[in-house]
Amino acid sequence: MLDIIVPVYNEDKGILKLFDEIQNEIKAFKRVLIVYDFEEDTTLPIILAEKANYSFEIILVKNNIGRGALNAIKVGMRTAVNEMVLVMMADSSDKLDVVDSMCSKMEEGYDLVCGSRYMKDGRQTGGPFLKGLFSRTAGISLHILTAIPTHDVTNSFKLYRKSMLDKILIESNGGFEIGLEIAVKAYIMGYKITEVPSQWFDREEGESNFHMWKWLPHYLHWYFFCIRKTWFKKGLR
Repeated sequence: MLDIIVPVYNEDKGILKLFDEIQNEIKAFKRVLIVYDFEEDTTLPIILAEKANYSFEIILVKNNIGRGALNAIKVGMRTAVNEMVLVMMADSSDKLDVVDSMCSKMEEGYDLVCGSRYMKDGRQTGGPFLKGLFSRTAGISLHILTAIPTHDVTNSFKLYRKSMLDKILIESNGGFEIGLEIAVKAYIMGYKITEVPSQWFDREEGESNFHMWKWLPHYLHWYFFCIRKTWFKKGLR
């Protein structure tokens, strides 16, 4: 069974597009954990009015440790009870037709399956130029420098094994770098990691909550953390 974590912030009716895609594209038995910051979020009444129209369970989870996507993801990971835990954004930017393949990889024994825009057959369409350049450069260079088994370590679209998550101390305090931190620590701790090609399209509705310049130092911290730890192991310090 699959727990899907979706942080939300005033998504309005855009959340229904995501629910439609989850229902149509993901065959695995699933629950969706909608993590929200405040009771006035415009996403909530729409979910309550429409959730009976979907075949999967939709659970509303209050983020009670501090507003923001980072804390919402943390709360979702703590709330999840199933062994497969998928993190995705509410803006329908990631194509979900690869989720069942990601689940199959985990059934084969992998502990972390990364959606990868920068491997063969992966794709990124639209979005800010500098953000795309940064994530592509970071992902490919870290793969080359450390042999971490993904070309897209910064992507938030990842499937985690719950028992692995429970053993990793999460220290992120910025934003979406949590996915990078977990991937780096999983690699250093010897967990099995793989990737599948994924496709990402710039959001069609609303505004992105990604703040590149604010969060860049946090990404760089875990980027260089991975290099230091892996090179130390190899005696390249």
